[in-house]
Amino acid sequence: MVLKPLLSDNNMELTAENKLKKLLVIGDRVLVKPSKADEKTKGGLYLPPGVQENEKVRTGYVMRVGPGFPIPLPVENDEPWKDKEEQIRYIPLQVKEGDKALFLQNGAYEVMYENEKYYIVPQSAILMVEREEDLFD
Repeated sequence: MVLKPLLSDNNMELTAENKLKKLLVIGDRVLVKPSKADEKTKGGLYLPPGVQENEKVRTGYVMRVGPGFPIPLPVENDEPWKDKEEQIRYIPLQVKEGDKALFLQNGAYEVMYENEKYYIVPQSAILMVEREEDLFD
């Protein structure tokens, strides 16, 4: 699947700083940029291309995070004049932008955006994260 950026204004330009800010991740999903593949084993043997793509567990960096798990608000029937539009709250996700994630490849969807490979991963497919607390503080 290839995603092409949608630009509504002619003077709006995609740069390295703002290209991912236009992407909104939905629900409990996370946008992960995969780590570079190791070309050699610890013993010094060179690996052929595509070996890491066949592994069950991958690593990458969390680029964008969805709002979380949606839960509906309780319905109040005692005030019929209130606006009936449905309101939703979200339980936030555990992962944050900038985390290094270890995730299951078979639960992820590979997408191409601006000629770069990303994975859309549900939080349930993320096994573990490594977080540097002072990274964004």
